[in-house]
Amino acid sequence: MKKFLTVERLKPLNLHSLCNRQGDFAMSYSKRQGGSYEGRRGHGKGFKRYPVELGEELEVDITEISPKDEGIAKVHGLVVYIPNAKPGNRVKIRISHIDGKTAKAEIVK
Repeated sequence: MKKFLTVERLKPLNLHSLCNRQGDFAMSYSKRQGGSYEGRRGHGKGFKRYPVELGEELEVDITEISPKDEGIAKVHGLVVYIPNAKPGNRVKIRISHIDGKTAKAEIVK
């Protein structure tokens, strides 16, 4: 006696419904993880999010003063606010906080 396999008919796959749901479509690059060009797979070297690191010590020139009477220095385009610093001074600082396009630092004695 021969046995026959039954084959069920499958519905055609609708790619548009997959694309419209967030996070379900495998080729979605809209939600990048972290601060790199690596995407979700972790390939590539990526890039540093900030030109300085937390706790890093630098020697900078104070160029301006903020409305809050903090000295302002720029490190590779990043604005660094330093309390108790005056324009024209060259000071050694330690980065204490990084936020977006700005950072806060304290003077190292």
